Amino acid sequence: MTLSRKAAQVKPSSTLAITAKAKELKAEGIDVVGFGAGEPDFNTPENINEAAIAAIKSGFTKYTPASGIAELKKAVSRKFEEFNGLHYGTDQIVISNGGKHSLTNIFQAIMNPGDEVIIPAPYWLTYPEIVKLCDGVPVYVYGTKDFGYKVTARQIENVVTDKTKAVILNTPNNPTGMVYSEGELRAIADVAVKKDIYVVADEMYENLIYGDKKHVSIASLGEEIYKRTITCSGLSKSYSMTGWRIGYTGSSVEIAKLMGSIQSHQTSNPNSIAQKAALEALRGPQDAVTAMREEFDQRRKYMYERVSQMPLVDALEPEGAFYTFVDFTDVLEKSYKGVRIGTASRVAEILIEDYKVAVVPCQDFGFDNFVRLSYAISMENIKKGLDRIEEFVSSL
Repeated sequence: MTLSRKAAQVKPSSTLAITAKAKELKAEGIDVVGFGAGEPDFNTPENINEAAIAAIKSGFTKYTPASGIAELKKAVSRKFEEFNGLHYGTDQIVISNGGKHSLTNIFQAIMNPGDEVIIPAPYWLTYPEIVKLCDGVPVYVYGTKDFGYKVTARQIENVVTDKTKAVILNTPNNPTGMVYSEGELRAIADVAVKKDIYVVADEMYENLIYGDKKHVSIASLGEEIYKRTITCSGLSKSYSMTGWRIGYTGSSVEIAKLMGSIQSHQTSNPNSIAQKAALEALRGPQDAVTAMREEFDQRRKYMYERVSQMPLVDALEPEGAFYTFVDFTDVLEKSYKGVRIGTASRVAEILIEDYKVAVVPCQDFGFDNFVRLSYAISMENIKKGLDRIEEFVSSL
C-alpha cells in the first residue's frame, strides 16, 4: 500500500530536532548549551497559570465554540485596536491551536491547487511546508545584508504572476530579528493592492522589539491593504505560553467564516483551559511582558557584541524577536580535523559533538551559510555557549 506523497515530501522541523538532541544530551548528564530554542526560557506568568487552574476547578473543561469563546475574541479585538491600530470585530477573529494552526487555517481558506505564495527569505522554515500541504507553490525572494535581510516591494512585484495568491510578511522576523519600517511596509502594501494579492502578516513577535524601532501592522496602513491582509499573532512568544497553543487571526468576515468551518472539522475548539489563560494574559497586568522584553534586550546586546568580536563570522544587530542571524561563510571555507567544513549543517554537527553547543543551521530557512542563535536562554548559558563557539572559530 502507498502512503501520501504529499506527506512524504514534508521536511521534519530542524529546529525541533536540534532542541530535542540538546535535551537528550542534557538528560544524559552532559553539559550542553542549546541555542536552538524558539521559546522564552521564562515560566508563564503566575496570574495566567492561576486563571487556568481556576478554569479547571470551575469545570470549564468542555467543548467551546469551534473558533473560540466570545470573551477571548473580545479581548483579541481590543488588543488589535489598542496595540495594532486595527479594527477587527469578533466575527473577524478566529482563535486557534497556536500560530502554526492559524497559518494553516489561513492557507487552507485562501488557496487553490497551483496558487503561488511569495515567501521572503530568510523565512521561518514552516512557511513553505504549510504552503505545499495546502497545494500551493512557494516562490522565494531573497533579502540581502545591505537591506537588513529584508526584501523590497520591487522584488515582490517582480515575481508576481497571474497565479500569485499571497505574500507572507514576518516582522519582527524569524530568523533574522529584523523589523520592517513603516515606509517599507507602505511600499509593499502598494504592490499588494496594485496586484490584488493577499498579505499574510505573521506578527507573532510584535511585542519583542528593541531600541527605537516600533512595530507597525501592515493592515493599519489603509482601507485597501486592510481588506487584503490576514493578520496572525498569538500568545506563545510575548507571554511565554508556547505549550498552551493559542494563536489568533484577524481577517475579513468571509475568510474568518471559512477558517472557522475548517477548524470545526479538523480540531474543534482550542483547548478550553488555555483559552481562559489567554484571556487573563490579554486582560491582566502586562508587567511580565515588559520584564521579559527588557531581559531579552540585555541578552541581545551582549550576544551581538560578542559575535561581532569573533573571527570569521558576521551578524547584523537584531531589532526584534530573540534571534541573532550569523553568517558563517568564511568558516565554511576552513578545514576541521583535516576536512573542509563546507556547510552550516557540518558546523552544527561539530559544535554539538565536540563543543557541546546546539545551534540551528539555516538551510531550511533559505540561507545555506548561516546559523541562528537564540537568546531565549539564560545569560549564564549565553556566555558559556558563546565562549565555546569562539573557541571553535578561533581554532580554525
